[in-house]
Amino acid sequence: MGEVAIRYKIMCSPETDVTADEIAVSLEEMENDVGVVQSVETKPLAFGMKFVEAYCVIQEGDGTVDNFEDGIKAISGVGEIQVLEIGRLM
Repeated sequence: MGEVAIRYKIMCSPETDVTADEIAVSLEEMENDVGVVQSVETKPLAFGMKFVEAYCVIQEGDGTVDNFEDGIKAISGVGEIQVLEIGRLM
């Protein structure tokens, strides 16, 4: 099977006091059996707000992307997750 490279935009939940930097640290430490987080950056959004951009490599297969995204959503303070780019690795 191949692998899929995905670039995510991860927003902080407005209902928590968790910062984008704290989410970035949690993403770097995240362990998942179907994929890995290659790199993480915090970027400015607007009015002092930030978001997290994560580059991930996930095994190709049924439900693996959903499984990986569930792991991201389980991190405290994570709000909306958006796929910015996706591509298959050979």
